[in-house]
Amino acid sequence: MIRRSLRLVFAGGAHVFPGGAVDPGDHNMDQWCQGRTDEAASATLGLAHDGLSFWVAAVRECFEEAGFLLAYGADGELLALDDAGTAARFSAHRRAVYNGERSLADLCVAEGLRLAVDGMHYVSRWITPEGAPRRFDTRFFVGAAPERQTPLHDAEETIAHEWVRPGEVLDRHRRGDVELMTPTMRSLHWLATEDTVADVLAAAAASGPEGRFQRG
Repeated sequence: MIRRSLRLVFAGGAHVFPGGAVDPGDHNMDQWCQGRTDEAASATLGLAHDGLSFWVAAVRECFEEAGFLLAYGADGELLALDDAGTAARFSAHRRAVYNGERSLADLCVAEGLRLAVDGMHYVSRWITPEGAPRRFDTRFFVGAAPERQTPLHDAEETIAHEWVRPGEVLDRHRRGDVELMTPTMRSLHWLATEDTVADVLAAAAASGPEGRFQRG
């Protein structure tokens, strides 16, 4: 999980998952995505078209905010960033993408990448009730973190990061030590019902989000 900057107007200081808005550059990325078509992605989200852009946005936001890049390299394997030279090169890529100097498509071309959207699954959609001072319409996805990459918060929008078991962070929230927004808290409750990453992914892949989260 990452912690939002205290200076942010919305949910400043809260513990969250990486995420953000779909950007213009997240559209029309079919040729750089592996294992999921726009048609299939759109059907999953109940959209007529352009559903794949939500998966692309999730990949980009994870890269920008947490330093994880869910992508396959030219060798067909999940991207490895565990040697110093490669890590430094992709750190520069990360800053360029974050600053808008380079798009994710540019990065795919430069490094021969394909985004690993095949292993990411749609989990839920949350819409802020009417009347709230600030509203959002957010979709949550789940995927396994690449084993040969090390996360690092961006020190801009996020000020800390940590690996934490879902039950542990929920306990900390109950003690008042951690701030969680309702969608994050409910997502953690769901994650806490599964024992392993493989179980989480299997559950997400096997069923749609309807019924997984009860509103109210």
